[in-house]
Amino acid sequence: MAKTRIGILGYGNLGKGVELACRQNDDMELVAVFTRRDPAGVKPLTEGVAVRSADDLAAHADDIDVLVLCGGSANDLPEQTPSCAALFNVVDSFDTHANIPDHFARVDAAAREGGKVAIISAGWDPGMFSLARLYATSILPDGADYTFWGRGVSQGHSDAIRRIDGVADARQYTVPVPAALEAVRSGENPQLTTRQKHTRECYVVAEQGADKAAIEKAIVEMPNYFADYDTTVTFVTQEELDRDHAGIPHGGSVIRSGATGEAGEHRHVVEFSLKLDSNPEFTGSVLAACARAVHRMSQEGQTGCKTLFDVPPAYLSAASAEELRAHLL
Repeated sequence: MAKTRIGILGYGNLGKGVELACRQNDDMELVAVFTRRDPAGVKPLTEGVAVRSADDLAAHADDIDVLVLCGGSANDLPEQTPSCAALFNVVDSFDTHANIPDHFARVDAAAREGGKVAIISAGWDPGMFSLARLYATSILPDGADYTFWGRGVSQGHSDAIRRIDGVADARQYTVPVPAALEAVRSGENPQLTTRQKHTRECYVVAEQGADKAAIEKAIVEMPNYFADYDTTVTFVTQEELDRDHAGIPHGGSVIRSGATGEAGEHRHVVEFSLKLDSNPEFTGSVLAACARAVHRMSQEGQTGCKTLFDVPPAYLSAASAEELRAHLL
C-alpha cells in the first residue's frame, strides 16, 4: 500500500498532534517537519523524520503529498496557506469564522493556479461542528441552530493573546453560560446574543515591566476574538500558569431545535457534542483525515480549495467502500 507522505509546517502543540495522528494511521508517513525555529533544536517523536527550515519549503515540493499547516489563524495561516497552496496540496485549521470566505477565495485562487488541492478550516469547529449544523438544518428546516464551545482552552484565542506586546504567555478558556445551554436543550428556542451564550476567561503572564492595563484593554477590545463577549483577564505568574493551566482540554455542542408536522406540533432536538482531553491532538487527528481526502482528490485531478462540506465522507477513511458498507452503514 502506497502511503500518503505528510509534511508538517509548524511544530507546536498542533504540529505534534498531527504527528501523533500519522503514527496511528498505517496509510500515512510523516516525512518532514518544517519550522521557523532552528531545525537543530526541533526533535520529532518519530525516528527518521527530517527537520528543515521553513525557508526551504519550495525545494521539497516533490517529496510531500500533503503539507499540513499548523500555524495560528490570527497571523500565520492568512499568509501561509495561499503561499503554500501554490506549491503543495495543503490542509489548514483556519478558525476565524468571520474571515473564512475571504480566506477561501485567496487559497482557491492559489491552489487552482498551482494545480493543487486545499482543504481549509478543518478541525472540530469549524469542521466537524460545521457538518453537524449542515446535517441538522437540512433535516429540520423549521428550527434554530445553537453552538456552545467549552469549557475549554482555545488555541487560536490563546495564540492571539500571546501576540500582544508585553505578553509572555497566556491561556484562554471559552465557557458556556449554563442558563443559556439549559434553555436550548429544553427546546425553548431562545433568542441569544453572542454575549449571552459564552464568557471568556483569560489567564495572562505579563513580561517584566509590561503595561498590564494596556494588555487588558487590547484583549477585551480585540475584534472577532473578545470584543463581543464578557471577558475577564487575570494576570498570573508563569509558575501559576504552568501549574494550574497546563492541559489543553476543550469541547462543546451543536444543537438544532426544530419542529415537524402540519402546525409544527412535534418538537425535535438534535445535539452533537465533543469532550476532548487534548484539543490539539484531536484537531491534529481531523487534519490527518483531511490530508487523506486531499491526496485522493488530487489523484483524481481535482484542484482548488475545499471545505469539509465538499469532501465525500468516505474519502476521510482509510477503509474501503466495501468495508464501510459492511461495518459502519
